Amino acid sequence: MISFRIVSALALSAAAAAGARAAGLPEGLSAPGDAVVLEAHAVGAQIYECKASAGSQPTWQFREPIASLLRDGTTVGRHYAGPAWEIGGSTVLGTVVARAPGASAKDVPWLRLEVASRAGDGPLREATAVERINTSGGNFAGACDKIGDLHAEPYSADYVFVRTAR
Repeated sequence: MISFRIVSALALSAAAAAGARAAGLPEGLSAPGDAVVLEAHAVGAQIYECKASAGSQPTWQFREPIASLLRDGTTVGRHYAGPAWEIGGSTVLGTVVARAPGASAKDVPWLRLEVASRAGDGPLREATAVERINTSGGNFAGACDKIGDLHAEPYSADYVFVRTAR
């Protein structure tokens, strides 16, 4: 369970992330002519499951994300397995096409995902790509003892939904 203190601290970091994309992105995460459709700050967890590895040793393996999407401190949507983002009656599913390391080993990588499918007529209907940037936390490593155990590792990130130039 994510503590209220962690969620509050991560939510406050949203203010510091305003204009997050303006600072410049690592090579491969943006495309010339991208137009920002919408930006949202995510606060949630990366879920890991204890599974047997190829050598039969139990290891933590990524299962799914679960996060609230915020704009100006208000929840506007959610992010979940797929990966999928749902905001205002529209949903997009993405496929990873590029990645760059986070600021530290504890941070999940920055990503560029192409929109593989979409539904609804909300604000994401024009998005053709999603950038996950300014990540904090979310990576988890360590020994797991019992196959099937789950672990929620707190994280935050900024998601930038863009329309690529045609």
